[in-house]
Amino acid sequence: MAEIHHRYADVRGRRLFYREAGPADAPTLVLLHGFPTSSSMFRNLIPLLADRWHLIAPDHLGYGHSDAPPVTEFDYTFDALTDLTQDLLGQLGVDRYALYVQDYGAPIGWRLALRDPAAVTAVISQSGNAYQEGFVESFWKAVRDYWNEQSPETEAGARQALTPEVTRWQYLNGVADETLVDPGTWQRDYALLSRPGNDLVQLKLFLDYATNVPLYPAVHRWFRESQVPLLAVWGRGDEIFGPEGALAFSGDLPNAEIHLLDGGHFLLESALDEAAALIRTFLTANL
Repeated sequence: MAEIHHRYADVRGRRLFYREAGPADAPTLVLLHGFPTSSSMFRNLIPLLADRWHLIAPDHLGYGHSDAPPVTEFDYTFDALTDLTQDLLGQLGVDRYALYVQDYGAPIGWRLALRDPAAVTAVISQSGNAYQEGFVESFWKAVRDYWNEQSPETEAGARQALTPEVTRWQYLNGVADETLVDPGTWQRDYALLSRPGNDLVQLKLFLDYATNVPLYPAVHRWFRESQVPLLAVWGRGDEIFGPEGALAFSGDLPNAEIHLLDGGHFLLESALDEAAALIRTFLTANL
């Protein structure tokens, strides 16, 4: 069994938690989680990869075991979260790495790549969106309404994503056999969302997500110019970032490997073995 280290680092005066495993001199894979979870989403994948690769999976500020300062003390933006991630990797001496991006991890990963394109050796996207086609309107309409106008009505719509029902739904949407998904996943995430003041953190990031879409043309240009090896492994039943978002990668990266598996937004909870096999094959070929 691989040893997984649970560590903390002080980055810009904030305490960030990260999981680390695998040989320190092996090629590095940085795993960036999404909303509303933490690096815990990779808890079962990491042992399946740690024999051959060096893995680093941080908790973003405001999530998991990392600090969660209130919005009055920290300006939560995707630029700011990228700053922290970049500085963490710098502290750890990681200057070349592959990216694994899921949900919120994608806009952080794309920013890292745009800041230092030569640092990124490969990309694995699990519902890590980079195209307008990926947005499922039935989920994103409430968030878009909140982007367009901040009112009590639009805030109430956005806050639905912070409820226990929607937190549970994010894990179960698109999953044919719901008994495969551990209820502790959404219960843990909801408990962290419910910390005093964390709702305002999430609302701030909902608003700032609007800044990610204008970055897409630059991300697409990076794809075309670099032809970075990319594996998209998505749940075909994801009702947040739909499979059209995975298929869109091939427009800029003709050699992208795209696999739609049975499952939803948190694919690793119900299709771990199948996803891990694809990931291992991809990493073996490209790292």
